[in-house]
Amino acid sequence: MSVPPREPYSSVAEHADVLTETIDGLDEALAAVDLFDQALVAGLLRPQPAQADGLAQFAQAVTGTPLAAKVSEAAEKAAAGAAGEDHFIALAAARTALLGSVHDALLSRIEEATGRSPGQASASDPSGQQAVNLLVAARSWLSDLARCGWRGIDHDVVSGAAQVVSAMLADPDLRRLAALLDGFAAELAASCPGASLDRIPARRWADLWSRALLLTLPGAAAVSATGTATGRLLPLGVDLHEHATAAQAQVHAVFEPADGAAPRLVRASVSVPKPDTVVGAGVWQLLRPHMSLLTAVGEGRAMDLTGMPITAEGDLVWSDEHARTGEPADAFATARVALPTATVSATAPLDRHPARIAVPVFLEGFAAQQDDFALTFTLAGFRLAVDDDRIPTAGPLTPLAVAASGACIGLLRWDDGTFSVQPLAVETTVRKKAVTLHAGAWAGGTTDKNGVKAEKAATDAMAVLRERAGRLLRK
Repeated sequence: MSVPPREPYSSVAEHADVLTETIDGLDEALAAVDLFDQALVAGLLRPQPAQADGLAQFAQAVTGTPLAAKVSEAAEKAAAGAAGEDHFIALAAARTALLGSVHDALLSRIEEATGRSPGQASASDPSGQQAVNLLVAARSWLSDLARCGWRGIDHDVVSGAAQVVSAMLADPDLRRLAALLDGFAAELAASCPGASLDRIPARRWADLWSRALLLTLPGAAAVSATGTATGRLLPLGVDLHEHATAAQAQVHAVFEPADGAAPRLVRASVSVPKPDTVVGAGVWQLLRPHMSLLTAVGEGRAMDLTGMPITAEGDLVWSDEHARTGEPADAFATARVALPTATVSATAPLDRHPARIAVPVFLEGFAAQQDDFALTFTLAGFRLAVDDDRIPTAGPLTPLAVAASGACIGLLRWDDGTFSVQPLAVETTVRKKAVTLHAGAWAGGTTDKNGVKAEKAATDAMAVLRERAGRLLRK
């Protein structure tokens, strides 16, 4: 990509200090959520006085909101061990609303630091008919989980999700919920019996429970109305997520509309099921055939889009027929020139959660510091934690390379009370030579010896699995 020269720019350095300022009400909202999460640990079949008190305080946190009456009633029923599915839904909605308010407050700070304006929310499209009986079955299982609590889970309780998930997978409109339930049930099954656990991930399991429960409401999983995008797509980097049974690659990019409108931050995602034997660089083999954008990212090229469906939240509903590979496009040129002026999109209601904050930023002129516990970037007197645990093994980017870097494209995140940056790409020096390293560099294939070795291992693993599957089908 040809770009005019520009002075070094950091999208957060000039106003980084706002990220350290106290946000009124944030701690109180999170404390209320924690009270509810602790109530779920022991279960709501026979609540103890401490659980009842926590539920009452949780309900008080939404006083004065449209949810207040329903949540107060639900908290009283739950405290008495008499909560039904509607009561659990009200409690899940209140918890989601509280975390949504935390999300909005944090995003407001990020917008102040980056100088970007917030997007406008849009209505969802409720079209599509979902199988109500399957939603009811899922809701029943989730309610059973709430009653027994995380300490009370066993294989009999957890296995109740299996038939529901199998039936849902056949319905495209229910696959989002099916994938969530499948992953959630797998985590719980790996932790059974709950009574023997030394540590319970109360916040995470309550997050999954609440989100799944709300997705059982008809229309809750509906996507926002879509438009179309025609113009040039300039990739910034790839965020790779791996689970034992699934993988997702999310490409963050700047979209330049052909009509000359302001550039816009967008995402394009592809998700696939995977066997647990395929890990690391081998995951690209599963993802690559479903989205040509990954090859373009690996080759450092832009893509030209024509009529690509896009949601109001900035998610491209990717279809290869609406895209063709464009000219070379350097991600760091895009980060320096196009990213600072790109507008952001609104967040879908159910995605308003602090853990889902992932804002593309460009940093340079920082001092990287590595100690025994953490890696940090210091810029304009502000120390920003580096979340190097999120760097995937499926690429050449490493924590050591990040520690030696002088510029970074990353995702600004928030976790456990602090902001951090997840590196997607860095400019660094290797053997006295300036290089750029990208987490998604192997997305389209690689000649790197480590990457080739990992891809071969994945190919062999997939061949074995196909052969075994063929034998089962022949029986």
